[in-house]
Amino acid sequence: MDVYPIFLNRLNKNKTVIIGGDDEAERKVGELNNAGADLIVISRRISPVMHEWHGQNVFEWISRDYQEGDLKGAFMVIVAEFTGDTNQLVWKEANRLGILCNVMDDIPHCNFTFGSLVKRGPLNIAVSTSGAAPTLAVRLRERFEQEFGSEYEDFLDFMHSIRGKMKQLHPDFSKRKQLWYELIDSNVLDLFRQGRFEEAEKLTYAIISGELINPHTPKPSQINRQEK
Repeated sequence: MDVYPIFLNRLNKNKTVIIGGDDEAERKVGELNNAGADLIVISRRISPVMHEWHGQNVFEWISRDYQEGDLKGAFMVIVAEFTGDTNQLVWKEANRLGILCNVMDDIPHCNFTFGSLVKRGPLNIAVSTSGAAPTLAVRLRERFEQEFGSEYEDFLDFMHSIRGKMKQLHPDFSKRKQLWYELIDSNVLDLFRQGRFEEAEKLTYAIISGELINPHTPKPSQINRQEK
């Protein structure tokens, strides 16, 4: 199976329908809610955790089985659990409406699949074996979870915080590109890994040849997290 990887955004603009209320549905609701998705869950029963989330208005719950027409206006549908021919009916409606459809563990009724994901703040690493050996994707994800620690989140939060000033100080794109590569290729990330935040900031100042950030800027581990 040939696949082409993409990362979706603006999931709050169109609804995503999740059919099912089991552990797999719970996992997908959690992941998609973290991505800001507008969610509708269709299922007679939902897990205790999903009950809590529903009470927090994380998703709209339609307490019944799937019916034809439920996908109207949807961008994507995920079938986490089903009985009978629900998988075929959902697939048929999704194809007719031209929306993304994933029926878990039922590749013939999918026009996209999920990768095994490692997330560190803004960093997303998705692994897929194109259906050949999903367990290998899991093992690779576990390895990457060990290799990519929280320093990547701190580093990327810090890089994001300086983008505006970088553009202000260096209007020329080619110059900014050069500086970004110098930052990435330096040992700034290593300093984050070691918790040496002040040294990381000083090295950043040296690379960009100017006082890019106010010296009183919060430590990178605090940047943006205060807003989460």
